[in-house]
Amino acid sequence: MRRYLAVLAAVGLLLSGCNGAAAEPDADAGAPVQGGSLTWAVETEPITFNPHQYAQAKARLLVWNSFEALLTHDDKGGYLPWLAKSWDVSADGLTYTFKLREGVTFHDGEQFDAAAVKANLDQLLVPGYAPGVASTQLKNYQDAKVVDAGTIEVHLKQPDVLILDFFSSPQGAQVSPKSLKSPNLKAGGPDVVGTGPFILDRYSKGQEVHYKRNPAYQWAPENAGHQGPAYLDEVTYRFLKESSVRVGALTSGQVDVVEGVPATEQELIKGDPNLSFSQHLNSGTAYNYYFNQTRAPFDDIRVRKAFRDAVDVDAVLQGVYRGTATRAWSVVSPSSQFYDASLEKTYGNNPANANKLLDEAGWATKDAEGFRTKDGKRLTARIFLSAPFVRDKRDILAQAVQAAVKQSAGIDLQVKVVDQGTANDALTKGDFEVFDNSRADTDAGAALTLILPKGAPINRHGFSSPELDAQVAQAQATQDTAKRRELYLKLQQAVVADNATLLPLYAPQDQIAAQKQVGGLRFEPTAGVPGSAYSVWIGK
Repeated sequence: MRRYLAVLAAVGLLLSGCNGAAAEPDADAGAPVQGGSLTWAVETEPITFNPHQYAQAKARLLVWNSFEALLTHDDKGGYLPWLAKSWDVSADGLTYTFKLREGVTFHDGEQFDAAAVKANLDQLLVPGYAPGVASTQLKNYQDAKVVDAGTIEVHLKQPDVLILDFFSSPQGAQVSPKSLKSPNLKAGGPDVVGTGPFILDRYSKGQEVHYKRNPAYQWAPENAGHQGPAYLDEVTYRFLKESSVRVGALTSGQVDVVEGVPATEQELIKGDPNLSFSQHLNSGTAYNYYFNQTRAPFDDIRVRKAFRDAVDVDAVLQGVYRGTATRAWSVVSPSSQFYDASLEKTYGNNPANANKLLDEAGWATKDAEGFRTKDGKRLTARIFLSAPFVRDKRDILAQAVQAAVKQSAGIDLQVKVVDQGTANDALTKGDFEVFDNSRADTDAGAALTLILPKGAPINRHGFSSPELDAQVAQAQATQDTAKRRELYLKLQQAVVADNATLLPLYAPQDQIAAQKQVGGLRFEPTAGVPGSAYSVWIGK
C-alpha cells in the first residue's frame, strides 16, 4: 500500500496548484459596462462549431454565443421560453405546440419562424448527418407541421418527456435554413449561423475563435441576466490545453478569463487579490469507467467486481485532485434529482475481496512482473482516451487507477491516449476492455437513454435486458417526476449494484477564474457548465 500511495503522490506532482472555494466574480466589477474586448482561455478546442454535431461538454459555452434553442432551463431543472414564447402538450402526450417569438432574425438576415424550425428538424433526420440525435433524442419524433409562421406542431410516435430536453439542448439549437445548405455545414464556422448574441466571424484552427456582438439581438430568455445586445463588443477564445499555460496567461494579464482550473492551481488563484474563482458541479452522469462485457476478461462479473474493489477511489481522487473532486457512486451525477444515494459505500476499496474474486475466476497465478495470469495469458485491460475529450487531468487519473489495480490486485490496465480517429476505431470494432464517459445533459434521463438500452449509441459495455429497456422507455414516456425517479433508482441498482457494469469515479465540475474587473460570469442553470459571454462585462 505504501508503494501505491507513493505512486499517487508522484501523480499529484504532475499537477501544479491547490484547492480553493467558490468566489463571487462580480464583487469588484461594479455595474455592467457596455463595450470592450474580452479574451477567454479555454481547455478544449471544438471538433465542430455546428451545434447539431455537438459532443464536447467543454464546448457548450461557445455554442450558446451564436446559437439558441426553443427553450432553456431554470435553476430547478424546469423549462423557460427562449425562441419559443410558450408551448402546450396534448392530453395524450403526442403533440407539442410551440408558439414562437416574433421579430427574431438569424445572423444572415433570414427570419426565424416555424418553417425554420421544421427545416432544422428535417436536417437532423437526413441519413448520416446526426445519427446519434436521430436514433436517441428524436427516436420518438414523427413529423412537424407548420401551422403558421409563428406556430409549429411537433408530432410524436409515442409519449416522450425528454423531447423538451432536446428542444433546450445544443443539438436542438436553431441554424439558419440558408446555412443548412452550406458545404461547411458539418464543421460549422462563419458561414453556419444562428440567432445568438454573438456572431462567429473568425477561426484559426489550433489557436483561437473570435466573436463580435450581434447589434440586432433583442430576445434573451428571462433568466439571462439582462436584455438587449451583449455588453461586450467582441470575445476571443484562445485554445490553451495545458492548465499551467492557461493559469499563467491569466496571472500575467494576457487573458481576462480562464475556464478549467485544476485543483493544484486553485489556491494560487484564490490567493491573488486581483483574481476571482468560481465552480459548479455538472448535471447528467458522473465520469465513469465502463467495462466491455462482450469480451474477456470483463465478461466475468467476478472480474468486474474485482476491478472495482481493487481501487480506493477516494485515495485516487485525493492524489490527483487534492480534495476538490466530488466522489461518484453511481452512473448518475450526485447533483441530479434522480441520483441513488443508497449506493454510497457499498463497494470498492477492498483488495482482499478483489483478490479472492480473481482467484475464483481462475486468475490465480502471477507472472514475473506481478500481474495475474490464467492459461499463460496476462490479465490485461485497455482503455483508449480520445485526446480531444481529455479534460480534468483524466489522463493522470487513468495513471492513478492503473497503479491502484496493479498494486492491489495484479491487473494490467493499459492507458492509451490517442487521436479521435484511433479511439473511434477501437470503440466501433469493440477492440477495448474499458471505455470512459461523462455526460453533461440537463436531464440525467437523457444520458441514460444514450447509455443503457440495447443498441443505444453509448452502450459499448454490452449489458442490457428486456426489463431494463422497458424501464428506460417507461421513464421517458411519463410526465410524473416521482415515477421517473422510482424507475431511475431501479436502473441504477441494476447496472451499478447487480451487474457491476461500471466503476464510477467523480462528478465533473467546471471552474472559472477571472480578473476582478470582469463581471457577469455565469454557469448554466441545471447543467452547471460555464455560460456564454452574453451577460459578461469588463468594469472600469
